[in-house]
Amino acid sequence: MDVNQISARRQVLYWRLLSTMFGLSEHGANFEQMSGEVVAELNLPQLILDPNISIQNLLHRYPELIPDFNQEIIPSADVEEQGDVITLRRAVIFSKLLLNAFGPNTQCGVVTAQQYAQWLKDVGYLERVLGYSLGGLRGQKTGGSQGQSPGMGGRVDGKSESGGEGAGTGKGEGFTISEEQLSATLKALEGELIQRMALREVLQDDQLASQLTPSMPLVEQLLRDKANLSGTALKNAKRLIQEYIDELAAVLRLQVAQAITGKIDYSVPPKRVFRNLDLKRTIWKNLINWSPDEQRLLVDRLYYRHTAKKKTPTRMIVVVDQSGSMVDAMVQCTILASIFAGLPNVDVHLLAFDTQVLDLTPWVHDPFEVLLRTQLGGGTYIYSALQVAATKIIEPRHTALVLISDFYEGGSHELLFDYIKSIKESGTHFIPVGAVTSSGYFSVNQWFRDKLKDLGTPILTGSPKKLIQELKQVIVN
Repeated sequence: MDVNQISARRQVLYWRLLSTMFGLSEHGANFEQMSGEVVAELNLPQLILDPNISIQNLLHRYPELIPDFNQEIIPSADVEEQGDVITLRRAVIFSKLLLNAFGPNTQCGVVTAQQYAQWLKDVGYLERVLGYSLGGLRGQKTGGSQGQSPGMGGRVDGKSESGGEGAGTGKGEGFTISEEQLSATLKALEGELIQRMALREVLQDDQLASQLTPSMPLVEQLLRDKANLSGTALKNAKRLIQEYIDELAAVLRLQVAQAITGKIDYSVPPKRVFRNLDLKRTIWKNLINWSPDEQRLLVDRLYYRHTAKKKTPTRMIVVVDQSGSMVDAMVQCTILASIFAGLPNVDVHLLAFDTQVLDLTPWVHDPFEVLLRTQLGGGTYIYSALQVAATKIIEPRHTALVLISDFYEGGSHELLFDYIKSIKESGTHFIPVGAVTSSGYFSVNQWFRDKLKDLGTPILTGSPKKLIQELKQVIVN
């Protein structure tokens, strides 16, 4: 076959891939027929075109295909060196990998534990041919042995499973889609599968539960279902929530550390210890004491740096909406509250509310315990929550009240707004937060968005850094 024939056959395979992936196989009957002819020309089994058969089952039936699914995809720049048949064969293999990772098997209404486990294995094959360790594209720190199938062994094309540099041909090199796009798509798809999955069944199996990637959709599902979990399932649920909290806390703690630095208090004399010695200033001020005869600088006074920071006691009251729509912001702000609670001279109080108000202050240092004590769902009565929060305000000028909600108030909008206005006029630093998330759409009541903006306190949405910067102004100044 010449180059044009090879190119035409590859286009047929990929057009057939797209039509099958979007459930348009009936409309793409010609692509199905032509793809079958291409597969026959390559002496490959017709079953390789079946979108419903797992790669593992395919290899059990046709073990001669194991090397094809164990070999890394070669960058497009080297395609011509592979030969016509090899190039076309790899296109068939890669088409099957993409179809199993993103195709019809992921589009069923309810996902069973077995289907999710099989999807993990199929994605594992895709990760391998792209040069990743198992779990690497889904954000797992280590690949482990998830998804490993008979015949694959512990190495990929003679390279270590550990991933990193040298584990592949550049992680997706030669493809127009970026590593970030592919990874983000797989993570989002996994989140959707988890939302449709019989999660309790998965959590009962330690091995299967160990393959779950801690993520916000997973945490949300676990928090919603925690009352129905016990034994092994509850143990695995707690572990996954804790892992997600630890990962997110590490990022947020660094952001807080970079932002929160107090002002130097020059009213306090510098502590006369060696680590505070200002050597450059000491030399400069004593240059008049230089002795030419002795070739020595005679120092009659030492200068020290001021290191004392102003320490005005700050009270932070975090009032968080625990309705289901607020779970992402609740998780992130609960972790933030625990981080700020660990700072010197910051007194943090934490309240969660729906139609009732729950004081979680005794557990504010432990976001894991806080999340386990919340109950997602219910109505939204912000006014009642702010009334409880107001009882905790002692010195308004040194108090930050952070209200986290979508502001869809179940009571009177005007009454709530007037109460917020009175809190702000008392001197309290009122910080309204609509969503603290990394990405994604979020709905906030437009009436409150406009009114609070006119009041000079616009509702914050987006990155946690915005909230951190707002709190910095209260703590540092």
